[in-house]
Amino acid sequence: MCYVKDNITMNVKTRVFKLIAVLLILVVFAGLGCVDNKAENKSTGPMENGSANVSGNASAGKGEVLTVFHAGSLGVPFQELEAEFEAQHPGVDVQREAAGSAQSIKKITELGKQADILASADYALIPSMMMPKYADWYAAFARNQMVIAYTNESKYSNEINVNNWYEILRCSDVRYGFSNPNDDPAGYRAQMITQLAESYYNDSRIYDDLIQNNTGMTTTTEENGTVLVHVPASEAISPNTSKIMLRSMEVELSSALETGEIDYFYIYRSVAEQHGFKYIELPPQIDLGSMEYADNYSKVQVQMANGEIVTGSPIVYGVTIPKNAKNPKLAAEFVKLLLDKPGQQIFIKNGQPPIVPAIAEGKNKMPEELQGLVK
Repeated sequence: MCYVKDNITMNVKTRVFKLIAVLLILVVFAGLGCVDNKAENKSTGPMENGSANVSGNASAGKGEVLTVFHAGSLGVPFQELEAEFEAQHPGVDVQREAAGSAQSIKKITELGKQADILASADYALIPSMMMPKYADWYAAFARNQMVIAYTNESKYSNEINVNNWYEILRCSDVRYGFSNPNDDPAGYRAQMITQLAESYYNDSRIYDDLIQNNTGMTTTTEENGTVLVHVPASEAISPNTSKIMLRSMEVELSSALETGEIDYFYIYRSVAEQHGFKYIELPPQIDLGSMEYADNYSKVQVQMANGEIVTGSPIVYGVTIPKNAKNPKLAAEFVKLLLDKPGQQIFIKNGQPPIVPAIAEGKNKMPEELQGLVK
């Protein structure tokens, strides 16, 4: 099945002549007076350092700005929500900032940034990290499941299946990726499904071979049989880069798969479908996508570097309006669009089944116009 191929090549091309040509053209135009300062006046201003993905243009002449921090895996449906909302509110500029869910929340709770809406790939992060100081309520609004994504160019793509995917990842010439568990729920969920795979496939070496032996992460087994995965500080995860690519946000691995830098990566089914990737649909006993197997998922916990422990559970997305929102009324209208039928249809189309009606905690503290959309 596996063939050791040490044929990785590095093709670094420096386009010296093109660079010289561009410089010569700039010099000529500058001498002719064709380059003036008017272009500078069209600048939209610098983007925020550290932002994983920012949309919107505050200087585009729109009156109000609605700031949305959201999980990377919500990028496609939230882009469609943005377009729909702006069409309904011509004077509003929706500015979205995508990052790992925990990272997005820390921008509010630790860095003091303001956001009108926070949407997380794990609803549980909102009560554990934001309530009651930074938020009064949340609504659980969509589901997902974990898969192993790949392309036709991935090594052994014509051999991999639901019964041997972990064997393929074990191959010495196969490289795979997942996001940082300290920053992103997809990262700690990758740990969970790999650990759960050991009991499902009756192979006690799967997590050791795929992750523990290639990173600084370790495991211990509690007295009740629950396995606890220990994630060190991000700099100490130290992945073996010949096997594993680690990124802060799961969708950052998409381009690496497209360019062939990695052969496979752990991702949400919705993201795989949105990008047109092939994927292995894992058994429901381990894919974190079924309420029926919630008890089985809970047999794995992940402890992040900050000491927080997350227990395996079905994947459910959550949304809230932080207490420091600048535009809470506009935010409520956006969340209404998200939770109502138009938003539900957007999520169905993008492979993220909506929860209808959404399930809320702190319902009585929600804006009145949202309370009728949740239970």
